[in-house]
Amino acid sequence: MSTWAIVVSLLLLMFFAYRGVTVLILAPLMAGLAVLLSGEAMYIMPTYTQVFMSELGGYLIKFFPLFILGALFGQLVADSGGAHTIAHSIMRRLGTRYVILTVVLACALLTYGGVSLFVVAFAVYPIGAVLFRETNTPKRYMPGAIALGSFTFTMTALPGAPSIQNAIPTPYLSTTTFAAPGLGIIAALIMLCLGTWVLQSRARKAMANGEGYGDHKNENLPSETVSRPGLLVALLPIIMVIGLNAAFTYAILPSLDLSFLRQDRFGNTEPAAVLGLWAVLLALMCAIISVIVLNWNRWEDLKGSVNKGCFGALVPIFNTASEVAYGAVIAGMAGFVIIKDMILNLSPENPLISAVVSMNVLAGITGSSSGGLSIAFRTLGEDYLRMIEAAGISPDLLHRVATIAAGGLDTLPHSGAVITLLAICGLTHRQSYPQIFMMTTVVPLTALIAVLVLGSTFGSF
Repeated sequence: MSTWAIVVSLLLLMFFAYRGVTVLILAPLMAGLAVLLSGEAMYIMPTYTQVFMSELGGYLIKFFPLFILGALFGQLVADSGGAHTIAHSIMRRLGTRYVILTVVLACALLTYGGVSLFVVAFAVYPIGAVLFRETNTPKRYMPGAIALGSFTFTMTALPGAPSIQNAIPTPYLSTTTFAAPGLGIIAALIMLCLGTWVLQSRARKAMANGEGYGDHKNENLPSETVSRPGLLVALLPIIMVIGLNAAFTYAILPSLDLSFLRQDRFGNTEPAAVLGLWAVLLALMCAIISVIVLNWNRWEDLKGSVNKGCFGALVPIFNTASEVAYGAVIAGMAGFVIIKDMILNLSPENPLISAVVSMNVLAGITGSSSGGLSIAFRTLGEDYLRMIEAAGISPDLLHRVATIAAGGLDTLPHSGAVITLLAICGLTHRQSYPQIFMMTTVVPLTALIAVLVLGSTFGSF
């Protein structure tokens, strides 16, 4: 009965999320429904106050700084005009022949540099719309190009990416955001090359059949007369995020004596469990300061930009934390033991297989890669550590495989990121979702298979 309660709860969560109901109310309601259907009605309130809210708060404690610094940095880069400068520069240099590639690369550079994928979508869309219209490329392919550059390899594969997805495994596995760099680069190249080729081929075929940009009225495109920074000023903070993240990860933080973290006042924490997260946070702090200083004479309302960036982090982190708390409630139910054993026993000799399945399933259910990762490591993290240790598998390899896997089914139609992207572009699921699905699900899963084969054969590198 408990297992069926979980299944019904998950299906209803997906259904109402697809209908646009916020997860902030859906998560506690569906968690309570699962408890009720399992025949434990008397436990609904203690489950909400002692389990759901406790797990929600625990997630905020771990990852709130990363969410707020990332959102603030992205807002400042966008408001300073830096995001527009970078995107426009790439598009101008590559030319109109590679219109889709230029959009992909512009999004990739910005997201790899720490700019929020939503900020990137807002920043790149107006420029992409102009270029697509000038070249008469069908507009319905633009969301796929933005998604490929923002939602895939820079989010889950590239080593050192400051994304929340790349940071989530670090406290559980004592890894860093640079885990398995070789495999990550290979996966990123597969996603970039295969995705761009498929999308460009489809667009050219559509154009050959007489399809053009289309009639899209009321497009709100930006004025080109607004003052924007030069390319070097726009790029420097982005470069700082990547470079300083590596410096803090491999040189600065490891050289410090952090044994004091094992004191009771700091929760008896092992330094290795926090170094990966600290490196990203410190890099973002330095980059934020650099954006402000480099554009000091360009700010129209610096206080407004700072406030907007900070407030912009609240909904995403509470959405994800609510999904994690929902997962914690489900994980505490008797029926979850059956589901857990089924996943863990998929391939006892290779725990990477069960990790891939669990990450994809949970990311698909929540419509969020970060939500799926968080739930998986919260509920199965200790089991995976035990299994990879027995199998002689590196935690770095599990980190990279799990992160890429979470970026597979996370963009099903009910995904908040997909819904937001389509709204920004002024298009519908019917018009553009097939391309988004191909770019953010089929292509990443293809790269994941390659990483699984290489990692299982040669180990982590």
